Amino acid sequence: MNAVGTRLDAGVAQYPALTGGDHSRPRRRDDRRVGWLFLLPVIVGFLVFYAYPTVRGIWYSLTDYSLLNDPSYVGADNYRQLIDDEQFWNALKVTAYYVVLNIVSQTALALGLAALMHRLTRSVVLRAALLVPWLVPNVTIGLLWAWLLDPDLGFVNRMLGSVGLDTTLSFNSPLWAMPLVALVNSWAYTGYTALLLYAGMLQVPQHLYDSAAIDGAGELRMFRSITLPLLRPVLALVLVVSLIGSFQIFDTVAVVYGGKAPIPETRVIYYYIYQQAFTYFHMGYAAAVAMVLVVVLGLLTVVQMRMLRASRSDLS
Repeated sequence: MNAVGTRLDAGVAQYPALTGGDHSRPRRRDDRRVGWLFLLPVIVGFLVFYAYPTVRGIWYSLTDYSLLNDPSYVGADNYRQLIDDEQFWNALKVTAYYVVLNIVSQTALALGLAALMHRLTRSVVLRAALLVPWLVPNVTIGLLWAWLLDPDLGFVNRMLGSVGLDTTLSFNSPLWAMPLVALVNSWAYTGYTALLLYAGMLQVPQHLYDSAAIDGAGELRMFRSITLPLLRPVLALVLVVSLIGSFQIFDTVAVVYGGKAPIPETRVIYYYIYQQAFTYFHMGYAAAVAMVLVVVLGLLTVVQMRMLRASRSDLS
């Protein structure tokens, strides 16, 4: 009996699963280390290309750095100077005017194009054609439209003259300059924005449209009552990205004036920062303006996200 008992104890020790006393479950695989490993390149890129330049920009905004001498700490002098700087406030006002023109025109056109593609045709050729202006470099677009809108030789003004219109569209016109800049950028980015909205519309269940059509709803009613509410998260993303991109307008203004200083009606905030940094060598002051712009964009983004309830979707 002792020998049999010894063998049974050895078997239990060797195969604990044969007994009911071990209720341990298999361990879950911990993938956190692998996840951090894959995130490492992104984290390094963020620290090198975003976090470090931001910290340096904050430091420069507190100095009198001019590219010609070593920066010395001046505290909040640059920010106090901003309060009385009329050119800064004019640049901010001009940029806000452009942002309103650009976002309203671009979003309205993009919604219309996306709705037409969604309800009428889903042609791949049409979608590819909409992307063509977005693929063209902004410098090329600026040069192209500067030639088209030339007061003397421009195709657009010649067409207006041929139909008896005396209006001269020009980037040097205080009245038309900023609307034209907004028109150029809307032409370039509307197709891309329309594709983003079109992708969001494809997520709306088709049976909602079928049910509405059975109840007698027209296309406009379905667009207002079904498409727009369910498109809110995508629309919020588009508006936030458009807002940030619109505040960063620079290349079109720089190109259409051929290196000359733009008129006050088109001196946007990015061009003003460029002038202060690389024309007047007021690098510290330019950094202060840039920091103010970061704060303004952050506040506007938060307000947009809250108003549009971007984190909620009626599809969930």
